[in-house]
Formats: sequence, structure tokens, C-alpha cells
Amino acid sequence: MAHPTEHPHIVVHSPALDGSRRVTEGEETLGIATHVDDVGEILRLADLYVTDVEGSDLIEWQGGGPDEWPGLSEHHGET
Repeated sequence: MAHPTEHPHIVVHSPALDGSRRVTEGEETLGIATHVDDVGEILRLADLYVTDVEGSDLIEWQGGGPDEWPGLSEHHGET
């Protein structure tokens, strides 16, 4: 029988209209990130030390990877 994973399941959710992305561990929201560096800081503050945020297998990137941080204008076109 397989043992349950001891690693947290961290999700960086799809960008909101302002480009920010919610960071969660399970059902708990850890914070809101506006840049990939924010993700590392949010995880550090939650005592989840991930040295390579962009390449970690512990982080699931939804709606784009660590380089995807669109702002409002990218969602609706330039006005």
C-alpha cells in the first residue's frame, strides 16, 4: 500500500483580472501573488521553504506557468 505524500500540495491558481494569482495549500489560501518572487515569499512565511519556485514539483501552476502574470489589459485588450 502506498504511503500518503509528506509534501504539501501547493497550487498557484490562474491569474485574476488584475494579474494576481492566489496561492493555496490544500483548502487554505496562503496569499495573493503578483509576481513569481511573491510566491516564494508567501511559501517562506508559511514555513514551506521551496528553493526553486519555478522548477519545483511541489507547485502546480494553473492557467500558465511562473512566467505568466497578465494584467487587466492583457485579459481585455488595450483601451
